[in-house]
Amino acid sequence: MALSKYTGMETNMPQTFSSMLDRFFNESVNARGMSSFTPHVDACETENGYEIEVALPGIKKEDISIDFQEGRLTISGERRFERKEGDGKRYQMLETQYGSFTRSFYLPDNVNPDQISARLENGILQVNVPKDAHKTMKRQISIAGTEEADENRTAKAKKAKTSENGKAVEA
Repeated sequence: MALSKYTGMETNMPQTFSSMLDRFFNESVNARGMSSFTPHVDACETENGYEIEVALPGIKKEDISIDFQEGRLTISGERRFERKEGDGKRYQMLETQYGSFTRSFYLPDNVNPDQISARLENGILQVNVPKDAHKTMKRQISIAGTEEADENRTAKAKKAKTSENGKAVEA
């Protein structure tokens, strides 16, 4: 099972439709005066775990929260627009998104939540989620057929022959 984006809806929706809904709701919320944004995320699986990178330029680590609960990793925070009085700036264009954000991901059962670590460097939040070696997600299961079942019964019958007095003896 791979790392998957938590949307609060069914995950079998195409990514493009999901992205369209994210943009729609963020833009409609922003139009009503509540500011929020969706930071860009890169997530990959390695042999030892999962790596999540979140683009958060201009955000201090004190303004970021990372929580893990019931298999869901949630990264949230806020980028504040700090306008200084008397600085003489009149913005002609302001494309940087400000406000709060939340990104959530379902993690597979084979992760070790006690070993999750995070680092903020150069505006990129790096979250490492190691796999738990004791929780293997893939194993081969052998299938017993009628031939094996017959062989097992015959072998057991040969090993344990019962004498007349009820004690088992070797054949």
